[in-house]
Amino acid sequence: MNKNLEESMSLAKPNAQDLTVSQKAAVFIGVLGLFIFVLALFNVSFPNRGLTISVALGSIYIGVFIFSNAAYLNTSKGIKNDGVWFKSMSSRGVLGWATGIILTLFYIVLYFYPQYLGLASKGVSNTGLIALFDPLSLLLSGRPASQWFVYGTLYTLAILVFGYKFILKYRHNRYQQLRTVSVMFFQLGFAFLIPEFMARLNESPHYNLPYYDLKSMWPLNYYLFDGWSINGFLSSGTLGLALLIFGVLSVFVVSPILTYKYGKRWYCSWVCGCGALAETAGDSFRQLSSKKLSAWKLERWLIHTVLVFSVIMTISVIYTYLGSDPDKFWLTRSAFLLSIGILLTSVFAVVMLFKRQELGKDARYGAIGYFIIIAALFIMHYTGTTDKIFLIKSSSLRSAYGLYIGSIFSGVVGTGFYPILGNRVWCRFGCPMAAILGFQQRLFSKFRITTNGGQCISCGNCSTYCEMGIDVRAYAQKGENIVRSSCVGCGVCSAVCPRGVLKLENRNLKNRINSRDILLGNDVDLIDLIKR
Repeated sequence: MNKNLEESMSLAKPNAQDLTVSQKAAVFIGVLGLFIFVLALFNVSFPNRGLTISVALGSIYIGVFIFSNAAYLNTSKGIKNDGVWFKSMSSRGVLGWATGIILTLFYIVLYFYPQYLGLASKGVSNTGLIALFDPLSLLLSGRPASQWFVYGTLYTLAILVFGYKFILKYRHNRYQQLRTVSVMFFQLGFAFLIPEFMARLNESPHYNLPYYDLKSMWPLNYYLFDGWSINGFLSSGTLGLALLIFGVLSVFVVSPILTYKYGKRWYCSWVCGCGALAETAGDSFRQLSSKKLSAWKLERWLIHTVLVFSVIMTISVIYTYLGSDPDKFWLTRSAFLLSIGILLTSVFAVVMLFKRQELGKDARYGAIGYFIIIAALFIMHYTGTTDKIFLIKSSSLRSAYGLYIGSIFSGVVGTGFYPILGNRVWCRFGCPMAAILGFQQRLFSKFRITTNGGQCISCGNCSTYCEMGIDVRAYAQKGENIVRSSCVGCGVCSAVCPRGVLKLENRNLKNRINSRDILLGNDVDLIDLIKR
């Protein structure tokens, strides 16, 4: 038998494509940068840390740059996803599992054992990997690096370099290019550089600004209303007060208005740092999100449980910050709890009155969450003190939330499990911000994905590459608008559709939700439909 013949005659070519010479060189250059980080991790001393960190970061960027150019610029435009299910990295193969384990271990060490990264105790200099980042941290903020600075730098670098790769891959689609540039801009400027420059201001005795990612809103920014955070803002003069007011307005004014006009995509796919990493570094794993009905049921219960927990924790923190003497506090504890109860009751009543039929069973689940929060308010009123909430120390309760939700769920599981569960694990199952925006999107947003069922060929690309686990093809086959709380409006389903069946639109609310299993000829007035 001729050895040059392919073992398989399949048109799908079940063998992963070999790397070109330039791609192999790019991999070598990128691994060189990672190798420098490994050497630093083992306390290898470098004569010039500033030069070394520049070489390491530059090598990674150059490696991804060359690899991306070789992978996409020599081919025609359009999404091909050649062999994506036959590559070990993107199909839960050995490389995928190894990558997932390494990422998970990194997050565990980062959150719980930063001393192994070289974080020094008070009064001692950093060592290891963290010491390697000291020159960059001193340049930006004037202080030595911490494990969070190392993480922020690597996080931002990943979004920038893989964002470039994403832009080349989707260069046929202007929407994908614009939103990728947007998340790269917000991550670099708002999440990385501005907080470091704010730290520079704290060198002045007039400022005591807490760390503040301007694009991170409550409840994703769960520490915004902590006592130390509020005290820091209020003690920083006009700038601190303006930042605190901006944080409040972004929750109650900016977010609802933008969600009404554009859906949750304005944040989840254009601004959010978690979404930015998922869309860029996690793009190779988007097809791994489960489309099972059981996964969807788990998603609805889990993400809304986290949301209810987040609301109760935030109310608890603000409650302990306030006092009971009206002469000292313009907003007392009792008045605060009463205001929250009235606000939630008003929202619940309006939703039940006008949107209950559209929500269906979800209305029942929402009622359960509402009554749990109201019950928590009553318990808080009768048992809460300055130090304890629900008979538990408030600091311990808040720390538990930060540990289990902010660290383990969003970090260790949310990012470390990219190669196993898909790139939007956190966004889909745990992010309370996504839950709130999804609630608003389902109720009153103008955004929907319209479908043209007559042109659908049932190829399944849209469902396969939906990172939120939505069976898009089922909607397309029926010609039904896609209005789902979980949809982040990334638009990849539309980008990979070979027939132009799917379209992202912002229109009026009329006929936005048209759920119907089978559309019969006598169910619609064709003449009226043509006129419209």
